[in-house]
Amino acid sequence: MDVSIYFETVSSDFSSIDEEVSRLRISNITQVYTNESNFPELENVKLAIIGINEERGSLENRGCADAPDEVRNYFYKLFAHWNHLEIADLGNIRNGNSIDDTYYAVREVVSELLNQNIVPIIIGGSQDLTYANYLAYENIGRVINIASVDPMYDLGHDEHELNARSWLSRIILHQPNFLFNFTNIGYQTYFVDQDSLVLMKNLYFDVNRLGNVRADLEESEPMIRNADIVSIDISAIRAADAPAGKYAGPNGFTGEEACRICRYAGMSDKLSSIGFYEMNPLLDIEGRSAQLVAQMMWYFIDGFVNRKGDFPETDRDNYVRYIVHIEDSYDDLIFLKSKKSDRWWIDMSAYGKLSKKYIKHQFVPCSYLDYQQALKNEIPDRWWKVQQKLM
Repeated sequence: MDVSIYFETVSSDFSSIDEEVSRLRISNITQVYTNESNFPELENVKLAIIGINEERGSLENRGCADAPDEVRNYFYKLFAHWNHLEIADLGNIRNGNSIDDTYYAVREVVSELLNQNIVPIIIGGSQDLTYANYLAYENIGRVINIASVDPMYDLGHDEHELNARSWLSRIILHQPNFLFNFTNIGYQTYFVDQDSLVLMKNLYFDVNRLGNVRADLEESEPMIRNADIVSIDISAIRAADAPAGKYAGPNGFTGEEACRICRYAGMSDKLSSIGFYEMNPLLDIEGRSAQLVAQMMWYFIDGFVNRKGDFPETDRDNYVRYIVHIEDSYDDLIFLKSKKSDRWWIDMSAYGKLSKKYIKHQFVPCSYLDYQQALKNEIPDRWWKVQQKLM
C-alpha cells in the first residue's frame, strides 16, 4: 500500500541545521518528507513521525492543529545519541473533507506501518485522533490495551458525538470491540464524576489518581508496559510546565515526570504506537510546551533504543519463575522476573486455556510490590482484574 497519497510535505527548515553546530542532531538521522525530498523509503525504518493538523474534534481548543510543525521546530534541534536508528518523518496527513475522512486516513496509514513493524509517533491535533489510531488495530485484527495520560476520562455524555472529550466512549461502544483493557494514568478526582468512576470499576479498567502515581512514579512503568497504544493529553501536565494545554491547571505531572513516562513507553516491547495531543501553540509561552513535547519524544526514542526484547512470549529461559501459594485459593500465582531487565510479569497462561485473541494478554506486567503483596497472602489487583476479563 502506498501511504504517501495521504501526506503533504513539511517545511525543509525543520530539518536543516547550521552545519557548524550540527553534531548528529535528530535532523541528521531522520528522513523528512519536504518539497526538496522524495517520500521516505520505509525499509529499515523503525520509527515514523506523523503530524495530523486536525482540530475539528477539539472542544474550544482551536489552534491545536498547528502543533505538529511547532513541535518539529524544537525536535530536530535536539542531539541524537543513536547512531544506527533510522527514523522517517512522513509529513502531515492531509485533512479530509470531513473529519471521518481524516480518521480513515489515519487508520490506513497506522495499520500499514504496524504491518511493517514500524512504530508511529503521532503529533496531533486533538485527542479524538486516538480513536482513529485504535481503528488501525481493528484493521489488522489485534485486541489491544490503551493507556491514556489524562487529567480526566474522555467519556463524554452523548454516545453519538465523537470529540476530544468522548473518544473513549466511542471505543468502548465500538463493535466489534478490540479493546481488552484501558488504563488512565494521572486523573484528577475533581474533574471526574461519580458515574464515570463506577463505570471504570465495573469494566475492570485501571484508573490511577495523580497523587498516587506521583507518590511512586516507578509504579507507573508496568501500567505503560501493558499498553499497545499510549495517548497523552498535554493537559495532564501542570500549566506551569506546559501552558499550551487548554485544560491544564495548577496541578498535574511535572515536565520531568512526563519525560520519564515517555521513556517507560519507549522501553516497552509491547507498545506499538504513541500520540501527543491537545498542545495549542496559540497558548504557549516562549515555546515552552512545544519544547517539552519535543523532549518527551526524545525520551520515548531513547527508551525505544534501549528496549531489552524480554517480553516473556519470546523467551522464557531468561526468566526466574516464582510460584506463590495463596491460602483459600485453588490457584497459585506465577511470577516471572526478567534476567535482562529485572522487570516482573504475572503469568496467566496456567489458569485454563485462553482464547486465541487473548494470547498476547496472558503475561501481565507487574512490579516487585505485586510479588511482595502476594507473599502476604493478598491477590494483586492486576491479577484479579485480568482474571475477570478472561473468565
